[in-house]
Amino acid sequence: MARNVLVTGGGRGIGAGIVDKLAAEGWNVAFCGRKPVEEFSTRCAEIEAKYNVKALYIQADVSNAHDRERLLNAVLEKFGSIEALVNNAGVAPQVRCDLLEMSEESFDRVMNINLKGPFFLTQRIGRYFAENHVAGTIVNIGSISATVASISRGEYCLSKAGVAMATKLFAVKMAEFGVPVYEIRPGVISSDMTSVVKEKYDKLIAEGLTLQPRWGVPADIGRAVAMLLRGDLAYSTGQVIKVDGGMEIGRL
Repeated sequence: MARNVLVTGGGRGIGAGIVDKLAAEGWNVAFCGRKPVEEFSTRCAEIEAKYNVKALYIQADVSNAHDRERLLNAVLEKFGSIEALVNNAGVAPQVRCDLLEMSEESFDRVMNINLKGPFFLTQRIGRYFAENHVAGTIVNIGSISATVASISRGEYCLSKAGVAMATKLFAVKMAEFGVPVYEIRPGVISSDMTSVVKEKYDKLIAEGLTLQPRWGVPADIGRAVAMLLRGDLAYSTGQVIKVDGGMEIGRL
């Protein structure tokens, strides 16, 4: 039986790592982003040839209600069904600034993409699962920023704290339909989002920020998502899986 997954923000960084790992495990992968479709035609062809699965890229903004509906329709038209959703799309503030200087425009942009978008996409696909009796799986990609305060990007921290609660809320609601909901909470992951602070985190990691002395990579997150979609933690809905190299373990 075909297994079909939608990964938001799957064109780059962590999302691309998730797409690669799921395709390698036999999932047909649909992924979206804000860049034009033409930029991913070669990528889709490579995925299909390498892994013998179907691949679909959709240009869409998850913060837009019309685009969210179009996303689901595109996946159903191409694949016929959907069995898993990975809410990965997210942005950092365009300008890192002190908490006392943060603009409402930056707050709204980050919250709309990082929290509002995945919340209502989960609501829509959750209804699809319920109405069609699909025992699907939902995975939210959160961040250690849900609990670790960073005053130069407070809007990002708030958005990820919201994702953490959204995971709990949907885990409670979707349990009656046999749909587990999880959060993966990455630490410091090497991607274009973190490239602007590479020097800072190179130094911190060298000084012992993480117990495992390296940056995380997108494949680390991809492996964690694949584990959840395989059903390896089937009796653990609502749980947070930290992929942070031991960063959040308190030490004296």
